[in-house]
Amino acid sequence: MLGLFGTLSLGQRSLQTQQQGIEVAGHNLANVNNPAYSRQRVVIETGSTVSTAIGPQGNGADVSGIEQMRNVLMDQQIQSELSVMGFQEKKQAALQYAESNLGQQIDRNYAGANSANAAQGVGAQQTIDEGLSDLFASFQSVATSPTSLAERQVLTQKAQGLANEFNQVNQRLTQLRTYLDDTLRSDVGAANQLIGQIANLNDKIITTESGATGQANDLRDERQAKIEALSKLVPMQTTPTAAGDVDITIGGVAMVTGGKVLDQLEAYDAGGGSFMVRSQTSQSALSLSGNGGLAGTIDARDGTVANMQKDLNTLATTIISQVNAIHQGGFSLTGSTGANFFVGTDAGSIQVNNALVVDPSLIQASGTTGVVGDNTVALKLAQLADASQAALNNQTFSQSYQKTVAAMGEDLARANSDVGSQQAVQSLLLRQRDSLSGVSLDDEMTDLMKYQKAFAASAKLITTIDQMLDTVLMMKQ
Repeated sequence: MLGLFGTLSLGQRSLQTQQQGIEVAGHNLANVNNPAYSRQRVVIETGSTVSTAIGPQGNGADVSGIEQMRNVLMDQQIQSELSVMGFQEKKQAALQYAESNLGQQIDRNYAGANSANAAQGVGAQQTIDEGLSDLFASFQSVATSPTSLAERQVLTQKAQGLANEFNQVNQRLTQLRTYLDDTLRSDVGAANQLIGQIANLNDKIITTESGATGQANDLRDERQAKIEALSKLVPMQTTPTAAGDVDITIGGVAMVTGGKVLDQLEAYDAGGGSFMVRSQTSQSALSLSGNGGLAGTIDARDGTVANMQKDLNTLATTIISQVNAIHQGGFSLTGSTGANFFVGTDAGSIQVNNALVVDPSLIQASGTTGVVGDNTVALKLAQLADASQAALNNQTFSQSYQKTVAAMGEDLARANSDVGSQQAVQSLLLRQRDSLSGVSLDDEMTDLMKYQKAFAASAKLITTIDQMLDTVLMMKQ
């Protein structure tokens, strides 16, 4: 039998239990807009029974702990999908920069529609393509009026304009690759900072939970947010331990064990000015398995951007060699021969021979020495516009350039599509997690009212027992 004092103690514990419920509900409400927070609830258990003459009798309720509403498997799945999203977003951003650096908008409705010829896929602004068209149109004008200095001057201007476009695009793409290297180094620094923070939180969690009956829920929430931020940069493996910490492994290299940082990431020059990622201690190149922002940056830099720059260099080199091969065999208005029309070797160095710019009469348009009105060489140069080039996979200059643009457009369109699809998957998973871990204002207000009424009822119980004790004491007077 509990007796009056036992019942008074029961009421006191009930008050404490309901108060704890109110505090936890308030904590949930305070974090309703905290994306890293997972909802908590008090775990209430029936108190130990008391043996009486009529059998075991209940002794109220006690709070046995504060439970965190989190699904570990769901967290791991979201962590994995965040790594995929990090890869795709970084790649998308790099390709968007590449599109702007190309100096034109790409019409992705056309990109990929004719991947065999790739002669479509360009929008209204066609800088290099227009330059090619203008160059060969100017050769045709010189062929029509081979003795006209004005037409020759226009030719040098159009040719120099094309050369300048090649130079600028090549420079912008080189700068983009440098920017992507800088981004890689910056993201490596951010990853290392997160690795240190996770190790520090591991240490705090181990210390807090040591000897305690419950978990350090808020610290665990903070650690999970850091883990998800790190997973967006690099693919990793997490291994929870019985002590409450989480071990981190990246690319097969252990980075965090308990509260200790065993290793970190390092960006290094792998040759050719391209930076890759390795571990600081072991100096081992890390396989990032195609996920995470670091891998996305590397993939865009060494894939689409590098291929585009390579294709443009090949195009410029072929133009230089083919135009020069024909021009060298011609004769100028002064009878000179053997001069190159272009100088340089690739998109970064192509220029018009300055001697021709200074004196357009030196352009070797004639095919016969001493015959200034002959247009044989100029006509051959104009006909290059429609000539297939073996060095360009048997495509014309214009087709080759358009294929380069279309290929980049297809990659960007694919990246945009991948990001959209991944956002849908990620949003679905986050909604599923929020249904379990997210704070609902309606649910918390309901719990708050429930605990408030229970607290008031427990107070009424204590008041009633107090009055009964007063009655008992009065009976003895």
